[in-house]
Amino acid sequence: MTPKQLDIVIIGLAVTSSWGNGHATTYRALIEALARRGHRVTFLERDVPWYREHRDLTRPAGWDVKLYQGLQDVPRRFGPLVRGADLVIVGSYVPDGIAIAEWVTSHAEGIKAFYDIDTPVTLAGLDRGLAYISTAMIPRFDLYLSFTGGPIPGLIEDAYGSPMARPLYCSADPDLHRPRPAAPHWSLGYLGTFSEDRQPQLETLLVTPALQLAAERFVVAGSKYPVDLVWPANVERISHVAPHEHPDFYARQRFALNVTRADMRSLGFSPSVRLFEAAACGTPIISDHWPGIETILTPSVEILLAATPGEVIDILSNMPEEKRLSIAEQARRRILRDHTADHRAEQLEGYYLEAASRRARRPHNIAGRAIQAAETQLNG
Repeated sequence: MTPKQLDIVIIGLAVTSSWGNGHATTYRALIEALARRGHRVTFLERDVPWYREHRDLTRPAGWDVKLYQGLQDVPRRFGPLVRGADLVIVGSYVPDGIAIAEWVTSHAEGIKAFYDIDTPVTLAGLDRGLAYISTAMIPRFDLYLSFTGGPIPGLIEDAYGSPMARPLYCSADPDLHRPRPAAPHWSLGYLGTFSEDRQPQLETLLVTPALQLAAERFVVAGSKYPVDLVWPANVERISHVAPHEHPDFYARQRFALNVTRADMRSLGFSPSVRLFEAAACGTPIISDHWPGIETILTPSVEILLAATPGEVIDILSNMPEEKRLSIAEQARRRILRDHTADHRAEQLEGYYLEAASRRARRPHNIAGRAIQAAETQLNG
């Protein structure tokens, strides 16, 4: 069953800039798919200097972006918009996210959802305190959308009191992420913002092989890498690749590397958006191991797994071209079958209908809906 045309408001980290911000491409693909399906979507984003200076989206087609300067702007400028929306989504890492969530869950009349694009990081930090979500806020959302699948949504319901937690993975946009004609320039490439807990895996699976395969060329693209990091001579560094350039970037690689942050690798079931993009672009992927990867792509058939430099070197040096191309084609077919932005939009529609049905069956309870108190907090 498909819901009626929905008015959807998303308050997220940033959608206008992909610089050092993996959320942007995830939000863009999902929102564009929702817009194609007839829904009206407005994205609210805090205007901050580091994204303002690196904007690569200015005029979205079929949906709106509205920038605000500070916390007090939200109820003053967007009160009626949020109150009247069918679905309001607050994302992870939103500045002043707890105060925003307090106001949204008290003020919005439609379904309220929290979209956690950082679920393993969130769960690891909840007990220490986070700036964007708290344990007290989780039960107040009708729906918790989790970047991590497997058993984790059930844990969020059982341990933190979410009335409904569901997985909503990243995706690929088949109109953008498709094979491009290009001769391979690099044997192995990696695209991702620097992360201290991901860097050891990058060193193991790319830097060490590069040192041992001096005649081959490698590339690492992404922002925020320390300037004092020393790279082998055959590893090219690119500071940023804009989203519309990703397909050409992947087309120039024989293999794309997927490496996972420690918290995400530990929990598993947390596929990176780059994994979906590379596969949709027809570039075969070498990935580190983590629980649940086989639910996304089938190892040895749609994706290659490696744990040591030797395993990467063996793939790069000895894999027959026919098998390399077969793995790439099988992965692309799987993405188109299961993991496009349209699949995610359809999932979100289903979750909305389920959450609305659940809420309709709950006894009406005005207690805790302290709209005036929330607005007072937001207005300082």
